[in-house]
Amino acid sequence: MIISRTPLRISLGGGGTDLPSHYRESGGFLVAAAISRHVYIAVNRNFDDGILLKYSQIERSSRVADVRHPLLREALLVAGVDRHVEVSSMADIPANTGLGSSGSFTVGVLKALYAHQHQAVSNLHLAEQACHIEIERLGEPVGKQDQYIAALGGVTAFRFAPDDSVEVIPVPMDDDTRWRFEENLTLFYTGMRRSASEVLADQDAKSKAKDSGTSSNLRRVSEIGEESFDALVSGDLHSFAKLMTMQWELKRQRSPGATTQEIDRWIEAGLDAGASGGKLVGAGGGGFLLFYSETKADLRSAMARLGLPEVRFGFDYEGSTLVVS
Repeated sequence: MIISRTPLRISLGGGGTDLPSHYRESGGFLVAAAISRHVYIAVNRNFDDGILLKYSQIERSSRVADVRHPLLREALLVAGVDRHVEVSSMADIPANTGLGSSGSFTVGVLKALYAHQHQAVSNLHLAEQACHIEIERLGEPVGKQDQYIAALGGVTAFRFAPDDSVEVIPVPMDDDTRWRFEENLTLFYTGMRRSASEVLADQDAKSKAKDSGTSSNLRRVSEIGEESFDALVSGDLHSFAKLMTMQWELKRQRSPGATTQEIDRWIEAGLDAGASGGKLVGAGGGGFLLFYSETKADLRSAMARLGLPEVRFGFDYEGSTLVVS
């Protein structure tokens, strides 16, 4: 049996500039971090002459082309696996909560399928293939950060060029900054789940229509990504936190459907409780609130009063890896 473990992620600055509809016109830049919450994929030989898939449903198929789960079907086709295989998945966090689960899932499936066939494939190539599956083969209006940070791990910046190339830049923080940063970031679950594709479809359509307001907004978000990178490198975490909140304001302006009055009220409550900055992680519409706070006791008390549970985490520096092979 092969088991892959692939991290989920938090977006830190510049999110939304990784969609092809934007970066092919203006380029994009963002910073993301892989976290110690994971998607696990198990691949085993199926002694029946067919395909057995276990996710939120159990699916059996004699042909790959007939597989109903789109990501699994395309991953099987790309990896060249067409029979005698069983694939199962589990995750630490539910899907559709803004932590990049579909990208982690796709990277993890590819990692395990190639290992099952005794093929050595680099994690950078896994990221490229996962993007190809979601964006090109399935036509999803999603970006590239999830697949890349899931495959490569760490606290990492990505520059997206109009020619579709991606530059990978590990964020060079000193140890003190890195520890303070990891210790003072906090995640709280809103209890709301949504499809990232549905939330991002609005932004994607506006970018393709060359909407000037959306383009201007995303160029500023890309600048915030660069400024967030500089703040982390210099150890200026207070400025980084302020940039988080600024990015959330730009997200609200760009995609009003990304928030609700309740989400806005929760973020305000976190800031009132002493957090230096806060935002919703991912495309918006639900999922997790992310705060940077050096007075976490007050923040945790405020979120507990609102009934929002905390999910504690650290950074993951391994990226997608095999834990059983």
